[in-house]
Amino acid sequence: MGALDDISDYVADIFSSAKKRRERKPMQTVEIKVKMDCDGCERRVKNAVSSMKGVTEVEIDRKQKRVAVTGYVEPNKVLEKVKSTGKRAEFWPYVPYNLVAYPYVVGAYEKKAPKGFVIDVEEALPNPDATDERVTEMFSDDNPNACSIM
Repeated sequence: MGALDDISDYVADIFSSAKKRRERKPMQTVEIKVKMDCDGCERRVKNAVSSMKGVTEVEIDRKQKRVAVTGYVEPNKVLEKVKSTGKRAEFWPYVPYNLVAYPYVVGAYEKKAPKGFVIDVEEALPNPDATDERVTEMFSDDNPNACSIM
């Protein structure tokens, strides 16, 4: 009966693999920095990205030079599709100013960044080993090492 068991297992594997669906890509938002100067540039990028399979929404902010693509897409494929339009593009390198502990650390602040954004760098995050002293505690009357000039 071993041969019949092998054949039944083989047939079961064939039918079960046919029923399995391909795993779907996760829903995500891909943000890309694209140099766009006019309505034609904006329209060309929007049409190229909208034609991709899995894209549900495309938001373009020409002032910030930002394209946000939402859908079941891979980030690298979206970047390549934008580059295929002839535009210079890269992943969005900025994070909101209020999410960074040290926004003026070397390398985080950039004059070309949109208002309210800084570059996402590791040095801008607080050091987990550092001891934090608040300025109000440094100059309080309870602190024996406080400034004696006050």
